[in-house]
Amino acid sequence: MNTIITKFGGSSLADANQFRKVKDIIYSNDARKYVIPSAPGKRDSKDSKVTDLLYLCHAHVAAGIALDDVFNHIRQRYSDIINDLKLDFSIEDQLNTIKKDLEAGASSDYAASRGEYLNGLILAKYLDFEFVDAKDVIVFKKDGSLDNEATNCALHNRLSNVSKAVIPGFYGADKSGNIVTFSRGGSDVTGALVAASINANLYENWTDVSGFLMADPRIVENPKPISKITYSELRELSYMGASVLHEDAIFPVRKAGIPINIKNTNRPQDEGTFIVQDEDDSIKPTTITGIAGKKDFTVISITKAMMNSELGFCRKLLSILEQHKISFENMPSGIDTVCLVISDSELKNKHQVVLEEIQNICNPDSIEVHPNMAMIATVGRGMAKQTGTAAKIFTALSNAEVNIRMIDQGSSEMNILVGIENDDFEKCIISIYNAFN
Repeated sequence: MNTIITKFGGSSLADANQFRKVKDIIYSNDARKYVIPSAPGKRDSKDSKVTDLLYLCHAHVAAGIALDDVFNHIRQRYSDIINDLKLDFSIEDQLNTIKKDLEAGASSDYAASRGEYLNGLILAKYLDFEFVDAKDVIVFKKDGSLDNEATNCALHNRLSNVSKAVIPGFYGADKSGNIVTFSRGGSDVTGALVAASINANLYENWTDVSGFLMADPRIVENPKPISKITYSELRELSYMGASVLHEDAIFPVRKAGIPINIKNTNRPQDEGTFIVQDEDDSIKPTTITGIAGKKDFTVISITKAMMNSELGFCRKLLSILEQHKISFENMPSGIDTVCLVISDSELKNKHQVVLEEIQNICNPDSIEVHPNMAMIATVGRGMAKQTGTAAKIFTALSNAEVNIRMIDQGSSEMNILVGIENDDFEKCIISIYNAFN
């Protein structure tokens, strides 16, 4: 029988009404056997996430401030959910234990994890599923990194004896029993690990949007949805700033060959977006899949005659960045030129010393610095088989009077990257989108 792993984000479990939607979704398909909940998110724009309140409790204790007022807000959030669902169930003992632990100086990881833990208890009761504490099945090493082998083994052994279960997202524990949280996309990662451990047929990630869109809806009006996207295309778009799943949440299911379906809890009838293997024959590649970009880069352009014949030139260049702990985003090159594309957040106040060291160590003929740059990626695996794609992009930007300062295309021909002025960022994305739609 098919097995589907379902992960629900904070907005999907923010209040009792959202809990009801989640129950309807799970009960509508018996294959949905294992559920990974987040902590309650915001109910409206003025509300607070429970995880943020728990972090605040920890900060209060560290500063010697009483946490009663903040903790009472947390207690009330869960009480409202339980009462509204008319559950014959109490988590008062757990709440009291958590409060005592926090007051006794429990770690910030412990504090943050309790939101998922409590939500998991309530959801398990509401669904009549077994509760499996993530601390018993998500294993971290002493250095805080995930122990993949131990986690996969613990999950497989535990869930093989459970027909239906709720496993809280975001946290686990080290071998000493100390609670450890994931740094980013925590509940997404937990869901992916669960799916991989039991070789699920599908990993559903339920949120408040109906999948991915071809472009940022804050820039492009009503962009088209993406029905299917390959893992490689997704990585290209996420690398350039698209709001998608964190890489750690993708790798376990990608490795296991399990597709992901991004779905909307508030519109479960929508197809959402399927993330599939690159070799999936069911996906029909379009010319472009999506457009994404980021602002605030500096491009350092280095020119030196016969650069291509000078052994170790780029190694020396990159060693300067490494010495100053600076990562670069891109490095397009020609015979006598090479450009370093560096995020301003990486360069910070190291700008001048880096230029001086490039001059002294590499002895270039010239160095040009282009600040206030934005990078925009047009991504699609169908681009390699479609003639005139690059021309279409550049014609659209020319018609929009966008000055292209840099062009780069990956060897896979899945991505065309352009560097433009920050001020032209929105105009550039709109122009490219309109050219293909």
